[in-house]
Amino acid sequence: MTINNKKLVGIHVDPHNKNSKVINRYKTILDYNGIPYIILDSNKPDFWEKVRELSLFIFHYYGTERQHRMANTIIPIIEEYLKIPCYPNTLMSWLYDDKVREYYFLTQHSLPAIPTWIFWDKKAALQWLKSAQLPVVFKLKSGASDENVVLVNSFLYGRRLINKMFGKGIVSGYVPGLKSRKWLDMWTSERIRQFLGKIRRTIQGEEINLYHQLHRDYVLFQKFLPDNKFDTRIAVIGKRAFGDVRYIRKFDFRASGSWNYSCNPGNIDQRCIKIAFDISKRFGFSSMIYDFLFDEDNQPFISEISYLQPDWRVWMYPGYWDENMDWHEGHNWLQYLILKDMLNMPHLKQPEMKPDIDSHYYPLEQR
Repeated sequence: MTINNKKLVGIHVDPHNKNSKVINRYKTILDYNGIPYIILDSNKPDFWEKVRELSLFIFHYYGTERQHRMANTIIPIIEEYLKIPCYPNTLMSWLYDDKVREYYFLTQHSLPAIPTWIFWDKKAALQWLKSAQLPVVFKLKSGASDENVVLVNSFLYGRRLINKMFGKGIVSGYVPGLKSRKWLDMWTSERIRQFLGKIRRTIQGEEINLYHQLHRDYVLFQKFLPDNKFDTRIAVIGKRAFGDVRYIRKFDFRASGSWNYSCNPGNIDQRCIKIAFDISKRFGFSSMIYDFLFDEDNQPFISEISYLQPDWRVWMYPGYWDENMDWHEGHNWLQYLILKDMLNMPHLKQPEMKPDIDSHYYPLEQR
């Protein structure tokens, strides 16, 4: 639908994050191009009335359990019944930050996922563990950085994790035996910001631990691929592929969350780009990020997928490959590319906006 022959964009704003920089960049780009938009809150009684007037609905959300429930409730109705394009769409949202769903989806479409064992029954999990080839990687189905991923080197440790998952459960960030490096990788300013955020939410009576979801009654183990010095991340946005490699930390097996990464296009295995392009085209993903590791035969396998990563991280890429594998120089904001594609506006203009982040978040070649 349109208003005065112009497209109307609806942007859903989370009450817990009204001043989101991510949302503000959408607004800046739309204002710069003279495109009308409205801010939406699904808690308001007029939400559905306003949604019906939209050309595009945006709910750019991250991995809290509350946002997951909200998005997976309202997006299918808007997309499937009201026939209004959504970012993310129903499938992208359903897959987001759920490694169980991701693995089932990839394998049932014969896509190269790292071998994974998922159990919904304690006895079955324990029986498998008795003959499992260790080490294996244990993961909770959701979580960012390294906070919910551990290496299982012994039967006793694996049994402990299974007993917890089929007992009281495990809270995100508190996996037994977890030695997270996330806090060590953060600069002091980021630690202070997160600490002050918790204080503010406490004073204002909001939810304090936004990401502390309880996990129970399932267990997920993934094959350990030991000879990787980095993982390869490919972000496909529309008909563009961006890539970086994230180096494994010293004395660790994880790369996620370390900020020790390179965006040099010469480091990217082009097999990963082609696989990512093929999947995104096949399923119509407006954006999807693919994390690759290599097996003992140097074959690329997908570890995880996600419909988004931090928007400033997309801007850091020095350019992108098109579907013909031709390289295009230039920095792009995720929001700009999403709006350009989903509004079908190839001449959309990108205003000057540089990421206001600490220098340690920049790729190695820009520091």
